[in-house]
Amino acid sequence: MPREKSERKTGERRLEVLKALAQMLEAPRWEKITTAALAARLDVSEAALYRHFASKAQMFEGLIEFIENSVFGLANRIVADEPDGQKQADKLLEMLLAFAEKNPGMVRVMIGEALVGEHERLQVRVNQFYERFEATLKQSLRDATDGDAAGRASAMVRYALGCLHQYAKSGFAKKPAEGYGVQRRYLAA
Repeated sequence: MPREKSERKTGERRLEVLKALAQMLEAPRWEKITTAALAARLDVSEAALYRHFASKAQMFEGLIEFIENSVFGLANRIVADEPDGQKQADKLLEMLLAFAEKNPGMVRVMIGEALVGEHERLQVRVNQFYERFEATLKQSLRDATDGDAAGRASAMVRYALGCLHQYAKSGFAKKPAEGYGVQRRYLAA
């Protein structure tokens, strides 16, 4: 039993570190985050951080994993609940924009801004996230018998990335889903 309690506490501490990192990324005037600043925010030593994560890159991997699990968990539900492929694709894109809006700190990871100067494998993983999301859109559009599912899926991902960049660059003032209800018709044209 003591070991189980210790493992749970370690998991809780890891989650606290990731939450603090995400909150720091939400600052409108964001600056590169150091482990010293993160440790100070949590009121622990840097050594305490490294008991839970081998490196800062591993912390960012934890955030990327959260993004992947959240987005693809919701995507699976949308695909299962919506039989119409065109509506699936529309709901998938809307969900991605809403996720970003609710998680501004994660947007800095999703657009790679927080990963500048970090290990290159992190950006590779974010790129794989978008490739997987695009493949999900493409499959939905194929199911809708879209003649150019690949082209449309690519355009939708690029639209989403533009919205996320604008959100981050505006200090999180310009919401990603703002105006999507009107703009979606241009993506469906």
